[in-house]
Amino acid sequence: MKHEDPPHTSELARLSETDLVLAEERQDIRGRKVVDRDGTEIGHVDDLFIDEGERKVRMLQIRSGGFLGLGERHFLLPVDTIKKVTKSDVQVNETLERIAGAPVYDPGLVEAPTQESWEPYYGYYGLSPYWGMGYLYPRFPFNESEATQHDRFVR
Repeated sequence: MKHEDPPHTSELARLSETDLVLAEERQDIRGRKVVDRDGTEIGHVDDLFIDEGERKVRMLQIRSGGFLGLGERHFLLPVDTIKKVTKSDVQVNETLERIAGAPVYDPGLVEAPTQESWEPYYGYYGLSPYWGMGYLYPRFPFNESEATQHDRFVR
């Protein structure tokens, strides 16, 4: 008989709205600049969506543009798009054009997101969702000398 993983039921919460803290200070990428695979600036990491059950970051909330909140846009990116993290930025393996065409996200309209809320983003980027069978949490290379696997991202 084949062993199957139980379905993933944990909902995601914004890190800023929980009592959770990241396991290591260097893992807090909020406020860091986000650049695409060509080095073009996209915006900044505004918040992190945490899987409270598994204690892992699943989505980045990116804030882009605007002045005093006017003209500002928000994007969601699965952590699986992260290519590299440095002290100053988060490099993702997508282009600015591709991210700009992603499903619309308005943080003011999404209070308690469900798995169905995340599906369009995983589908758009052609990624397997974290609740899918056989999903493997990505590695987070913080820089070339620190590219290690982190079993737990938050505590």
